[in-house]
Amino acid sequence: MNKKIIKRDTKEGKIVTLLVWLLILGIVAYSAYIFFIKKDESRVLNDVSKDVFIVKTETVQKRDLKHQLITSGSIKALEEAVIYPRINGKLQRNLLREGDYVRKDQTISLIDRDEVGAKYEPVVVPSTLTGVVAKIYRDPGENVTTQTPIASVVNQSVLRIKVDVPERYVGEIYKGQLASLSVDAYPDQQFEAKLDVISPVVDSLSRSVAVEFRAANSKNLLKSGMFARVDISLKEVKNVLSVSKKSIYEDEDGKNYVLVPSDDKATAVRKDVTVKFKNNNNWQIEGLNEGDEILGFVYGIKDGSKIEIQK
Repeated sequence: MNKKIIKRDTKEGKIVTLLVWLLILGIVAYSAYIFFIKKDESRVLNDVSKDVFIVKTETVQKRDLKHQLITSGSIKALEEAVIYPRINGKLQRNLLREGDYVRKDQTISLIDRDEVGAKYEPVVVPSTLTGVVAKIYRDPGENVTTQTPIASVVNQSVLRIKVDVPERYVGEIYKGQLASLSVDAYPDQQFEAKLDVISPVVDSLSRSVAVEFRAANSKNLLKSGMFARVDISLKEVKNVLSVSKKSIYEDEDGKNYVLVPSDDKATAVRKDVTVKFKNNNNWQIEGLNEGDEILGFVYGIKDGSKIEIQK
């Protein structure tokens, strides 16, 4: 019995000794890593000058620039009407179905008069406009009154889109102004619209003006009720020298400038420019030539900073 206990203690002692040696080897290896490898990494980092800015460049080029106002609104048919019967009675039948073309005064449904003991010819329910039957509300046999909607008709050959334009843009909009529409149903297509109505007043709460665009819908792709994104072209200039707006700086006096590389590509040099036209991405400038190379935006860089151009 005692011999077994002694053997077990001996075996456990060897395991403990092995674990201790493994721990010591790990500590030695980590110390060597810190002393040799980390020391080399620190030396490499110290060799890099801390006052050098890594920069990218861009080229001054000619572009067509647009100043656009992006807003949105719901599409509605130019004409929409809900059709009601002229008498009380029972719906005899519907002559047209949803999606059918209908002319003005064409019969949509027939109504039997609701008078006991008398027999009359069915009373017609005519369309009040030319268009398409959008909805049939009632089934044959239902009792109806003059307040019961029978159908709705829409004329979608021309559509209207109402949007709000912020007050600060009022001086840049006018009747006949073009805009492009986009809808989720046709993400790769743009539809042209023209500004048709401008409200004569500014909403005192939203500080905006209600305007209405109209769009031809000859292919019947757009539907009343769709949500549309409206890009209004406020102003456009063509073939002008421009750079990214992020590459243009402004000093304490409000003067604009860009930074260009020195002849040896080692230093940033200030170059004053005049900004003529702005859009969301690029600004038209004067004071540079087409093809000139300028430095992209880097936080903290200034005239005379050392640079390294990133390829």
